[in-house]
Amino acid sequence: MPRAKNAVASRARRKKILKRAKGYWGARGNVLTIAKHAVDKAAQYEYRDRRVKKRTFRQLWIARINAAARLHGTTYSKLIAAMNRKNIEINRKSLAELAVKNPEAFAAVVKAALA
Repeated sequence: MPRAKNAVASRARRKKILKRAKGYWGARGNVLTIAKHAVDKAAQYEYRDRRVKKRTFRQLWIARINAAARLHGTTYSKLIAAMNRKNIEINRKSLAELAVKNPEAFAAVVKAALA
C-alpha cells in the first residue's frame, strides 16, 4: 500500500502563505521559505501597529485641540484642566472633531470651561 503524504493539505498550507505574501517585493512574494519569514514579520507589525494606531490618533487629536485652543487664548492643558473642574466630559476624539468641523461649538465649549 502506498504511503499517504496528504499533498492536498500541504499544498493548501503553502498556497495560504503565498497568498498572504502576494505583492511582496522579489522573492518575498513567490519563494515559500522567504515568504514565510516575510509573512511572519508582517504579522508582528500588524499586531504591534494596531496598538500604536491608538497612540498616534490620540496625539493627532491632542494636537488639533491644542491648535484650536490657542486660537481662543488658552492651551490644551489649561483647557482640559478647566473642563475637568467643570465636569465637562467630552472625549478628545469628539473635541478634536468639533475643533475642526464646528469651530463655533468648540468656542462654546471653551467658553463654558473657562467661565
